[in-house]
Amino acid sequence: MTGSAIVYHLCKDLQYEKIYTLSRKNPVNYNPNVQHATLDLQGSAEELAKNLKDVPAESSSGSNIISGECDDAVKLYPSVGNHRCNQKTEAVCSACGLKYYGVHLGNCKQLAVKDDPTRENHSWPPNLYYDQQRILKDAAARSEWEWIVTLPEDILGYARGNFMNEATALALPGPELPFPGCKANYFAFNCWTSANLHAKFCLWASNGAQHREPYLQRNEWGDTQSFHDLWPQLVARYGCKISNSMFPQGGTPDTNGVAQYEAITVRMSNRNPIAAHAQRIGVSVDGSLTLFLQIDPEKWEKRKDVNEALGKLHDRYNLDQKSWESATGDFLTFILGKDWSCVSAMSKARGLG
Repeated sequence: MTGSAIVYHLCKDLQYEKIYTLSRKNPVNYNPNVQHATLDLQGSAEELAKNLKDVPAESSSGSNIISGECDDAVKLYPSVGNHRCNQKTEAVCSACGLKYYGVHLGNCKQLAVKDDPTRENHSWPPNLYYDQQRILKDAAARSEWEWIVTLPEDILGYARGNFMNEATALALPGPELPFPGCKANYFAFNCWTSANLHAKFCLWASNGAQHREPYLQRNEWGDTQSFHDLWPQLVARYGCKISNSMFPQGGTPDTNGVAQYEAITVRMSNRNPIAAHAQRIGVSVDGSLTLFLQIDPEKWEKRKDVNEALGKLHDRYNLDQKSWESATGDFLTFILGKDWSCVSAMSKARGLG
């Protein structure tokens, strides 16, 4: 979604006569200024560089390339730095995410800010973003181009075939719309990012990178929200009604599902990332991590009544018949099943204008 939005805004800007998109799959784009190059991140750095050698871009956005959860993605940066130093590259903008702070591992420090210490010892799983940023910084220093890193959270936008599109995965039949997740998630706080606004920021930062902060620039974009405020608005938007008893079974781990739906409880084995801050904040956060949803997305999407309803929607609105294949239930299980907030500081982004 981030890459699609960036390409959309590049196409609108007349100063860019040629736009190169790089990804494993070829996204359909009918703009004559867009040229696609297939890039397989499972290959070696040399293979990546070979595929990049005929891409004479002056400003590169890495959102389509390095935002996936692939350890080999870090090969991209040395290939850019080693093989394009004589090209006209001016800036590389890498769209990462709040996993930098460990939000995917459990309850983390709030607010998440730039100076929070990283978790890089044997107690924590490896973090792809740490390696990406170190390699990007070193490659930029050798090649004398600027670099920018953005850290958006829960991106909302449009993209076909996207496996982390919350809007695609989140679709429930009416007339009543029960919240699928746990009660704690309903009252937690989160930051949602507009792919459109994020794209505008990336282009703005890349075009004036030499005037920005030289070391690490990031943008935590989007207002803080909660589902107990957002969900009633979604219900009203689609002409449904809010449930009189949103969590009739309690909405906590190991309880039953709502109405006729099956619940799911998932236990995580890792520690809460906030444990790394225990000594400084004076609180030790112990206990097991648990995800809970009062509607199991993966079982829900296999229900006969659900598929019949989706078929009617496809026919009525002439929808892409394959759109539902990209809605992954395990992604939604994490997003709506966690019982912790994900909020990052906006002061830096606001300070940049």
